[in-house]
Amino acid sequence: MKTISRLEKFALIAVIMAVVCVCVPAQNASAATTADVMSVVDESGSMSGEHAWLGTMMTTLDTALIAAGVTGNQYGLTGFGGHVASDVPHKHVVGAGDWGTAAQYSTATGGLATSGGFEDGWNGIDYAQNNYSYRGSAARNMILVTDEDRDTQNGALSYAGVLSSLTSTNTLLNAVVNSTFTFDGDALIGITSTHGYKADGSGGYTSHLLSSGTLTIGGFGTTEADYVDLAIASGGAAWDLNILRSGGNSATSFTTAFIDIKVEEIVVQPPSVVPEPTTVALLGIGLVGLAGAEVRRRRKKKIVG
Repeated sequence: MKTISRLEKFALIAVIMAVVCVCVPAQNASAATTADVMSVVDESGSMSGEHAWLGTMMTTLDTALIAAGVTGNQYGLTGFGGHVASDVPHKHVVGAGDWGTAAQYSTATGGLATSGGFEDGWNGIDYAQNNYSYRGSAARNMILVTDEDRDTQNGALSYAGVLSSLTSTNTLLNAVVNSTFTFDGDALIGITSTHGYKADGSGGYTSHLLSSGTLTIGGFGTTEADYVDLAIASGGAAWDLNILRSGGNSATSFTTAFIDIKVEEIVVQPPSVVPEPTTVALLGIGLVGLAGAEVRRRRKKKIVG
């Protein structure tokens, strides 16, 4: 019977370590434990109600994220929708800079204007993607809020280009827009690629598998093509802001569903920058090479001798 030397055993262990480390992803590579949440908000004259909602909603969302183990979150605010096409998207200071806490974000929403009328949501998204520093370790999440379809301000942008910007950075988009979702005749609060959410009349909501019925999407102008499709394709969700505007239990249902789905997204969302292979994996691979070389050296020495 052939006896396996200590070095050969060492090499075998190293191989096993490397295989296990490569095949089983590190925990921090599967989901982020902190989030960068960016809002891209229409500043036209009809949006004051949504501006107020964002401030209170975001503090509740942050509390829910912390309870789910996603902590140290930061929030940013981009405004868009000026009087004319030359009015460009811009930053709103949150706290003392581009990012702040949920409480600081809530205060910052008070600075949103309501005097615009030319809204290019794609331009707002593009600006937010390229003019802020996002943390590589954080889940990157974006909320677009507008009651208009797209007014083309930046003709260089395309649907494919904006979507690529989102997917290449693991950014999930949620669009709160002037669009309706009807499932088997019933109005829905919002939809993901697989589920729809319906107000239950008491401030809660029910979830429905979209493949089990018929979904019809309507809305203002080209909103579906501009924003609903974009949000769903990014892995996010689209929401009917008219239900939020209706107030009462329906608005409560909207906010409850929105926060629940945002938390569900973020707790499983990978960070915007995928981590490099773990140190243990690299060590295992290195040990394979070193041990293998030593085994070959000893065998060669034995043959020569």
